[in-house]
Amino acid sequence: MKHDVTVDAREVEFYTRMAETWWDQAGPFWPLHKLNALRTTYILEKLCHHFACDPNRKYPLRGLRVLDVGCGGGILSESMAKLGADVTGIDVVEKNIAIATLHARQSKLPIEYRFCTAAQLSEEGARFDVVLNMEVVEHVADVAAFMADCSRLTAENGVMFVATINRTAKAFLFAIVGAEYVLRWLPRGTHRWQLFRKPAEITQRLRDGGLSVLETVGVAANPFKRTLSMTPSVAVNYMMFCARGKD
Repeated sequence: MKHDVTVDAREVEFYTRMAETWWDQAGPFWPLHKLNALRTTYILEKLCHHFACDPNRKYPLRGLRVLDVGCGGGILSESMAKLGADVTGIDVVEKNIAIATLHARQSKLPIEYRFCTAAQLSEEGARFDVVLNMEVVEHVADVAAFMADCSRLTAENGVMFVATINRTAKAFLFAIVGAEYVLRWLPRGTHRWQLFRKPAEITQRLRDGGLSVLETVGVAANPFKRTLSMTPSVAVNYMMFCARGKD
């Protein structure tokens, strides 16, 4: 993979060490498995409405080309494939791609995984109906370039989902101090507060790429029950549903 200004070498090294634990639901990525169930329901609802899909069909997303950017071990990619989507997953950690590919093969899911950046895929002229940009922007070195790449990958009438962590004092307290040091839900060093992105910053990057934010929702964690739920507050985690050519 050629050099890309969006790739943060420290993040690549961190996730290379963690790669083998992606599918251990009792391991360090267990919060991501909980989050995946929540966001899959949200994504399905929005996609069925936007593309007039029948949510009651066995494979409601059949016919949609979905790109999972920063796919990790393939947790979200597999959820989309099980709903019938034609899924491509990309990641800059080669070990992640190997693990995701193996797990998809074991699950008998026809997912295409590639060890490449969003920029490389964009340069090939690839376009997708759905771009999943989930929990990635807080790990890239150049967020403007990365968002531009993801926007170019979003087809006409396409949509993008962006999920990340707000750069607030509350996010520092909950996502780093609480999740990594007190509760130990995540390995220490998973996040760096200075790389968190405010919703207004992401909104502007999306606008620069020709996309508009249709909805923003927050995600709240219950530390006692170890559950996640939707909330109007975006003070910590948030998800955006965006579409091209919508105002």
